Amino acid sequence: MRGATAAGTRPFESSGSSRDGGGAGFCSRERFSDAASRKRLTRVARKRSPNRKPPSRSAVPDVLARDLRVIFCGINPGRVSAAAGAHFANPRNDFWRLLRATGFTSRLYRPDEQYEVLEEGIGLTNAAFRTTPGSGDLRRADFAGASERLERIVRDLRPRWIGFVGKEAYRGAFGERPELGVQERTLGDTQLFVLPSTSPANAAVPWLERERWFQELAGRSSGLPLRRGVRALVVDPADRVLLVRFDFPDKEVWTQPGGGVDPGETDEQALRRELAEESGLREFVLGPCIWTRTHWTAGMAGWAGQAERIYLVRTDAFEPAPEWTSEQLAEEGMGAQRWFTQPELSEPGLIFAPRRLPALVSDLIGGGPPSPPIDVGV
Repeated sequence: MRGATAAGTRPFESSGSSRDGGGAGFCSRERFSDAASRKRLTRVARKRSPNRKPPSRSAVPDVLARDLRVIFCGINPGRVSAAAGAHFANPRNDFWRLLRATGFTSRLYRPDEQYEVLEEGIGLTNAAFRTTPGSGDLRRADFAGASERLERIVRDLRPRWIGFVGKEAYRGAFGERPELGVQERTLGDTQLFVLPSTSPANAAVPWLERERWFQELAGRSSGLPLRRGVRALVVDPADRVLLVRFDFPDKEVWTQPGGGVDPGETDEQALRRELAEESGLREFVLGPCIWTRTHWTAGMAGWAGQAERIYLVRTDAFEPAPEWTSEQLAEEGMGAQRWFTQPELSEPGLIFAPRRLPALVSDLIGGGPPSPPIDVGV
């Protein structure tokens, strides 16, 4: 099974023939009176017009069960997947790696272990059955009955979510051009979510961009609530910003100090506690809330993610001296704290949360705090 290629691939070919005589194999009875001519034209028409009826079975079987957390729906089987009889079997396809990286699965599964992911609450299907070299080789007729089949799956098996791996999987099923993320359309109580394609043909979309959409679906489908959180953009008189580094197995991410709001705490109380723990900063005047951000993840025990409010804190320059020990910080995944100048924020290879932090800081320094606060995305 292969996810759809990136948006912008050529549209599905029409399955109909032209009614003006230009379509393959079309001819008028009035033009040919003798039987021999009609037979010759029939043979030519059959040769030029292959059977357009889509297959009723797929080379890659559905992997389904009742009450699943998410059913992932790809577009159709590619040749590698069809030969293996397994979903997303191309070794260059990132689907299985993304499941592991975003916490959908407890380990990295191979395509030939596809039935084992049912134990993780994961199912697999396709929007179209016909095997093709690429999604651009599909016709609109290949998706005939796809929406009805998904409705039957939902009615019989009651999954919580369907995740379409690529915009074309959703478009093929419903005839609508979707945006990535949660869709307004639902199938009964089942919610629909569109993910970027994981196909090698979509390699131009960075891993981090695909990972962020899988993370959001992981968080939303967990059934857990969002935690309330606060962070501070700490800025000194030289317009440097103080950031903390979170260390993950596959990357390092720099973000603003802060964290969750405990029950009974105000935003300011929580922020003063967090800044003292992570940087040693205690004396400051809390500025306005400048940004909001929702961070979805399956890696936060008991929570689907964190809904954050980010405040501006102007302060004198200081050397970070966290009140927490290095062991306590490491338990929270924090590896370092440092000040960044604006040029240093643009150094290659750095990953920030939110991702467009350098541009946001530049806008803030140049134009002042926004009002009202802006949603800065992931």
